[in-house]
Amino acid sequence: MFDLDLWKEIVSTLKKNRMRSFMTAFGVFWGIFMLIIMSGMGRALENGVMNGIKAFASNSAFFWTEPTSKPYKGFQRGRNWSYKNTDIEYIRANISDVQYLSPRLFGGRSNQGDNTVRGKKTGAFNVYGDYPDFFKIDQWTPIKGRLINEIDIRQNRKVCIIGERVVEVMFEEDEDPIGEYLKVNGVYFQVVGVVHPETNINIGGGRKPETIMIPFSTMQKTYNHGDVVHFFSVTSDPGVPVSKVETRLKELLKERHSIAPDDIQAIGSFNIEVEWKKFQGLFAGIQILTWIVGIGTLLAGVIGVSNIMLVIIKERTQEIGIQRAIGATPGNVIKHIVAESVFLTVLAGYIGLALGVGLLELINMALQSVPEDEVFLVNPEISFTMALVALGVLIVAGIFAGLMPARRAVSIKPIDAIRDEGI
Repeated sequence: MFDLDLWKEIVSTLKKNRMRSFMTAFGVFWGIFMLIIMSGMGRALENGVMNGIKAFASNSAFFWTEPTSKPYKGFQRGRNWSYKNTDIEYIRANISDVQYLSPRLFGGRSNQGDNTVRGKKTGAFNVYGDYPDFFKIDQWTPIKGRLINEIDIRQNRKVCIIGERVVEVMFEEDEDPIGEYLKVNGVYFQVVGVVHPETNINIGGGRKPETIMIPFSTMQKTYNHGDVVHFFSVTSDPGVPVSKVETRLKELLKERHSIAPDDIQAIGSFNIEVEWKKFQGLFAGIQILTWIVGIGTLLAGVIGVSNIMLVIIKERTQEIGIQRAIGATPGNVIKHIVAESVFLTVLAGYIGLALGVGLLELINMALQSVPEDEVFLVNPEISFTMALVALGVLIVAGIFAGLMPARRAVSIKPIDAIRDEGI
């Protein structure tokens, strides 16, 4: 039951030695504070990275070409090569587990100088030629207008969809870009959509809001790319590991383009399924390390509480002896000491928990003012379950911190304690 006199005595004891009580509690405070901060920031890093790839189809992979690293069939090592249009149907015909297949062309980079003109305005943007299926693999949401469709591909329409940054640079604030024209690398394209990326990672490089996408077929013909394909995006059928498709696709393309079967450098690839598992393992390790470091720091603080409680017991030996002499049981003495230890530990821990959560909230507010595509930390937080676990750990730690001093106190005979001079 709640004993008001007991808690008044505990508070009175702590007030008598405020500096000692503060220094004793600081170790516990710092341990739980660091546990909350490290765990919250670890979660923020995880959220940031996972947000970058979560909207990608998890069963997707991406392929590009690299110079060959081995001679084969009369070709020297270091040969540059490209995918072809005919590879599209060849892959579909020979790999039954492919769900979506989308080729891509690269038409320029934002770091290569101005490539877009509208009236007196100029800008440097990433330019890509894409198929409609690309947006089922790497998701973009139309803010205005629409995405590229099959009719655009079949009719080689000179249309484009643009990112939000392109709108900011090339149009006035209150101007509707839909239906307007942009001159991209010397050719005019009509804007049919303004799009927002659902992921931060751009497989082709550059910042996604600074992107102009035009129909793949239009880009090939307009800029004389012939039948060259720079890049493939692929997803496997549901339930089929994309790694299986990745392996088979590389085998087929190596055979088709006379590349040594054991040349591991000729085809570059990025497998979302594999990367997802890597990130999950990485962040699980970060959380485990956070708990190890946090619990270690907390235990150091708890040990400090236990040591200080031993000192307090020595100072109060006569008082304990008198309590025992007038009828206090060993259980009463143990309850008092353990309650004092738990009170000090939980109070310090709760303050550390509250300040840690408060600091995470301030960090989160600061991060929200940073553009989404420029920050890798998202929503630093701790779960309610973790907060409860942390408080549970504090209570258990407080009990253990008080048990050793309590056992030391009840091991002294009352008569010896009364005669004690402050050992």
